[in-house]
Amino acid sequence: EDDASPQDRARAAQQREKQSTLNEVLEKASKAYQKQLKGSERAVAYFKGRGLSGQVAKKFGLGYAPEGWHSLASVFPNYDDPLLVESGLVILNEEEGQEAKRYDRFRDRVMFPIRNIKGEYIGFGGRVLGDDKPKYLNSPETPVFSKGRELYGLFEARAALREHGYALVTEGYMDVVALAQLGFPNAVATLGTACTAEHVQKLLRFTDAVVFSFDGDSAGRRAARKALDAALPLATDVRSVKFLFLPPEHDPDSFIREHGKEAFNRYVSEAVPLSRFLIDAARDGCDLHSAEGRAHLASNAKPLWDLLPDGALKQQLLTEFADLVQLSNRELMNVWYPSSNQNTWERTEKYKKNSDSPFEYKGYKGKTFKNQASSSNLRGSRLPASRTDHAARLLLDNMATLESLSAEDHSLLCNLPTPHGALFSWLERQLHEHGPQPWVALREGLKGEAIEDYALNLMAGFELGSDTDTAEAQIELRHLINRMLIEQLKVEEDLAIVAAKTDPSALKRYRELFNRRKVLTSATNPSTAQDTSIKPK
Repeated sequence: EDDASPQDRARAAQQREKQSTLNEVLEKASKAYQKQLKGSERAVAYFKGRGLSGQVAKKFGLGYAPEGWHSLASVFPNYDDPLLVESGLVILNEEEGQEAKRYDRFRDRVMFPIRNIKGEYIGFGGRVLGDDKPKYLNSPETPVFSKGRELYGLFEARAALREHGYALVTEGYMDVVALAQLGFPNAVATLGTACTAEHVQKLLRFTDAVVFSFDGDSAGRRAARKALDAALPLATDVRSVKFLFLPPEHDPDSFIREHGKEAFNRYVSEAVPLSRFLIDAARDGCDLHSAEGRAHLASNAKPLWDLLPDGALKQQLLTEFADLVQLSNRELMNVWYPSSNQNTWERTEKYKKNSDSPFEYKGYKGKTFKNQASSSNLRGSRLPASRTDHAARLLLDNMATLESLSAEDHSLLCNLPTPHGALFSWLERQLHEHGPQPWVALREGLKGEAIEDYALNLMAGFELGSDTDTAEAQIELRHLINRMLIEQLKVEEDLAIVAAKTDPSALKRYRELFNRRKVLTSATNPSTAQDTSIKPK
């Protein structure tokens, strides 16, 4: 039985209430810090010295935490409230045999509030104005804040990511704010920790292109290598990941001020592609003029290549590595997988692609669905009423598959009519806030939502199992969405043809749509790809 127990439901409701309360406490503190900024000449001078305008300071909610040990006592009359400790605003020092001491975590620091993707306050970053250490200080891990999952500035950068077409990942809050001031509002930053896969996943829900910016020194290279490891599993053929290494004497802010926006744009456009950085990382320290060095390269390359998802990029890199070690593709694969009886590049054919026929559908996990009008079912499953329903069912059963989709895919699903678009939008919010969750947790979260009945009906009679293969579910979902895109392109082609009667330039739009649909159809179902469009006369 997958239903949550009354105790589980009560705990989940209590957790949501606690998170909401902590968000409110942190927001109240942020407003107090903003008010304090206006009265601190030193803090205002610091921000002005970095070239920040009042408009940018307001957009990011910048503030100042005074020097006193108990400044927040004037903001929160009950300074002993456990919520102040739980939110990370106050430190409780309990030494054996002594009275517990409470004091503000942030003192004499300019403050950068951290918000989640919904705009809720979840923590702070603070930069000291004096000589105290550490120079930068973040909120601790709390029920609402996790450094490994959150990105500073993402809430503020959402619209800019789509407008500029890429996300620029920097190393600090001041970089983000300064870049916004200089015309690059698409910057975000990790929070004092190495880039994680969850960081990359979160960014790829808003854009298909990510540029990591690092210092050109050895520390910057090490940080870039960690970002590479995090990005590799998500580097599908429709995504772009690049690495930008600035001169050692510059950060993005100083580079733009000295060389200008256009020079920085050129630097970004010439950033190192993931494929090149991967090869450079694998061949680092290898003498390719010797057999030993080439063997070393082969050994270095395997764990990196393994992280890549199946696709054209992975196949091309296999060929490049094979050329570097002077072996054929097959010989290199035999070195990497000596006991394998099947070539890795053939494994993706183990699943059967979806059929457009309504009479039979081969689903992931071996489920076969019959004609929609039929009452037949297998393993308690029934055929969803549409491709959209089946995509929703896949995501509810295996939410992790949502992370494999492009920004275009997310837009397509979330803009569908109700109830589908509403459900996909809700799932996306859940992913932003909590990461992938099992159906039992999603079911609890649906309580009271307008889409609750639709989701429950969709999953009724559907057997959930622990044997779900996320990779196969991703493949299944990819084919479903491709078919949705094909149908959408057909509609847009017809509209372009109608428009072409009065606007000849619409023919160009038609050809672009037609060519894209043709490529997509061929990739989705090459054996049956055919032209079914209306031809302009």
